Amino acid sequence: GGMRKFSSMGVLCLAGAVTAINIPAWAGRRAAFSGRTSQHLNPRRLVPSASLAEAHPIHLAPGDPSLILHTNVLLGDEGKAALMRASSSAIATCLSKPESFVAVCIHDGAAMLFGGTDAPAAVGCVYSLGSICLENNAALTAAISELLAEFGVPSNRIYINFFDVPRENCGWSGRTFAG
Repeated sequence: GGMRKFSSMGVLCLAGAVTAINIPAWAGRRAAFSGRTSQHLNPRRLVPSASLAEAHPIHLAPGDPSLILHTNVLLGDEGKAALMRASSSAIATCLSKPESFVAVCIHDGAAMLFGGTDAPAAVGCVYSLGSICLENNAALTAAISELLAEFGVPSNRIYINFFDVPRENCGWSGRTFAG
């Protein structure tokens, strides 16, 4: 499991260790970092918005948090749009990432069994460059479960899998986040 340190310097999610780092003043927000090597702990790789990412090298961009969610419930056009917006906000908040980098894809009305029945259910995957740790994953699971409850999906019929993606394995803007 991960450990978390709260301070004005930043938040770290590391397996077996807690380390403080300096967050640049321009970050203007609490940041969460996760990783197995020191390359994931470099605060200079963060920028507060997509506009700065365009002005600086790609390896400085905060990276892609994305959610791909499947549910067997028909959400309707307005319901799906509202769920995508609320999920995007929840991802940005729970993972401490700029919402300008968040991607959400929701497939409703999917053919799905969960526990052998076709009662309302959902399965999803969250991918992020860092910020994947016990506390963030739990907070995002609770937020998405609360949102799906409004559509009749009980929390015990939702699986969300979390993946910490290396920068070189995530493409954006014609290249990877590693450069």
